[in-house]
Amino acid sequence: MRRGVEWEIDPTLDRIRDLVDVMGEPQRAYPVIHIAGTNGKSSTARLIEALLRERGLRTGLYTSPELTTLRERIAIDGEPIGEEAFVRAYEEVLPYAELIDGKHGVALSFFEVLTAMAYAAFADAPVDVAIVEAGMGGIWDATNVADGAVAVITPIGLDHTRYLGDTVEEIAGEKAGIIKPGAIAVLSQQPVGAAEVLLRRVAEVGAVAAREGIEFGVLGRDVAVGGQLIGVRGLHGTYDEIFLPLFGEHQASNAATALAAVEAFASGAPTRGEANLEAANRIAPGETYTGGDEGQLDPALVRSGFAKSSSPGRLEVVRTGPTVLLDAGHNPAGMAATVATVTESFGFTRLVGVLAIAADKDVAGVLDQLEPVLAELVVTRNSSARSMAPEELAEIAEGVFGPERVHVSSRLDDAIDRAIGLAEETGEYQGAGVLIAGSVVTVGDARTLLRVAR
Repeated sequence: MRRGVEWEIDPTLDRIRDLVDVMGEPQRAYPVIHIAGTNGKSSTARLIEALLRERGLRTGLYTSPELTTLRERIAIDGEPIGEEAFVRAYEEVLPYAELIDGKHGVALSFFEVLTAMAYAAFADAPVDVAIVEAGMGGIWDATNVADGAVAVITPIGLDHTRYLGDTVEEIAGEKAGIIKPGAIAVLSQQPVGAAEVLLRRVAEVGAVAAREGIEFGVLGRDVAVGGQLIGVRGLHGTYDEIFLPLFGEHQASNAATALAAVEAFASGAPTRGEANLEAANRIAPGETYTGGDEGQLDPALVRSGFAKSSSPGRLEVVRTGPTVLLDAGHNPAGMAATVATVTESFGFTRLVGVLAIAADKDVAGVLDQLEPVLAELVVTRNSSARSMAPEELAEIAEGVFGPERVHVSSRLDDAIDRAIGLAEETGEYQGAGVLIAGSVVTVGDARTLLRVAR
């Protein structure tokens, strides 16, 4: 049977639930930190993993999509699983998948099979904790067959509206599905409507909420060479003089959220095999997190863990003279954060953009965010079948930038070369820059073309 591609969604957990059942429920062999949201999921997941590994725990990390190789999505101890291990995981899952295909008459999707592979690989390792990023939504996302001891919701905005709803409240309702009874819900700063939905879910299922800006948050930050210096108030302590090798206010927020998630895990996470925090949690269900020192982390550990962190493809500097930045921003909220960070952290006198984006995104909204900071824009396509045709993208871009500032290239490699040439026209190499953005696929393709080390 043909396995459906990731962007063809059939909103049900029936198939994946049956699959992991016959596999012996590998997702219950270790505690899970589950992450959903619109923007910042992958960065927050990587920051959580960096702190947990610094504490000496063996970690499993499941993220999506990949930049260059599918194996990136399933990582153990910070490294993608090897080719042989990936094939072995697939071969172990395949007989069970074929059995479930026959039962339902509809084949398990690509993402469902990959999710089962990840859960099985983590159980086989075995890992001490798995950090799992939801693919889309939450309630019916294939990852949601796991019950997260800690549920993290990163900032919610409008994206995937065809499947999740066209308001932040509707989208928040879908994302809130990862918050399970007895869990600690770590909530990044949210739009008011989204926050209300998330807190209602917390109360309904008897979880515990920890909110950015109230129970935890960024105390201060300063731009530094190669990133920023931040101070964070966590759930159990205050941590200062933290060097974060990532740019922007949004990454500082992601770091604070990651720190709170690890503190919550440290203060009440179950031992391997327990389903949730209900027995271990000392806080009354439905309440907000009240702190205490039992989950405080070693400040030196926090500093060293964050200093080693990375988030490829998120304002990643891959070349200098002129500076070339790669960013996976693909919706207006994400691009607004990117633009704010570029303005704050880079002193460009001339910035040229390269944009390749999926046709189902809010393209005009993304272009509106980019227009004030770009001198010129080269539109193109990436290797995905979902990529908008360059000519169509150019037509929309010309309505925002004007025809004289928009250039069309049918291939990404040509687009990058053209943008570098346009950036260099002033001869001010120190002040010239190129921003390549629009999707994770665009960034992954660009990393390959620019021969960025994996």
